[in-house]
Amino acid sequence: MIDKADIDFLTTFAPSGFYLAMRIGFAFPVAETNTLPKEWVTHYTNRGYMMQDPVLRWVYDNTGVTRWSQIAIPDPRMILRDAKAFGLSYGLAISCMDADGTGQRSYGSFTRQDREFSDDEARILHQAVYELHESYSPPKNLTKAELEVLVMVKGGMLMKQIADDLGISLGAVKQRLKNAKFKLNAKTSSHAAALAIQFGLI
Repeated sequence: MIDKADIDFLTTFAPSGFYLAMRIGFAFPVAETNTLPKEWVTHYTNRGYMMQDPVLRWVYDNTGVTRWSQIAIPDPRMILRDAKAFGLSYGLAISCMDADGTGQRSYGSFTRQDREFSDDEARILHQAVYELHESYSPPKNLTKAELEVLVMVKGGMLMKQIADDLGISLGAVKQRLKNAKFKLNAKTSSHAAALAIQFGLI
């Protein structure tokens, strides 16, 4: 989850709401936040807009930043027109990817009711999305031993079982899990395993 300080900061630029998805791999983001109006989310979901949303199509086909009004993708279902009825009159789409070609993408869609986003606001929001994207990058310093125990946790094994299978002490298993949790910024061993899966580490 994106932390409250980041949400509060972004809300000052997007008073009508925003959606952020961090580090989408095959299908799901590592973290996401949606502050768009609930009525719009329900309307959007019930009508199955996602696959034809020009904003989503833009963020998956491009990197950088653009105003919704500048997106030249056909909108036959009039999704952006519908958005205006929910106070989402002006929008900004931002997309960024890793430079190393891993394919992980983060994006944000920011809205306001009163006016277009200024160039300065677009620059600040683009930088904020990029910094969040980087902050969710997977750690590169997990050891083979730490990843090995995370695979076993993923398989539902208890620490004593892991110790017995690996022929190491229970204390060694606990230390490997403690290190992995720290490196992944995870609260529990299961959370660490889930993050390792999301990052494609195991």
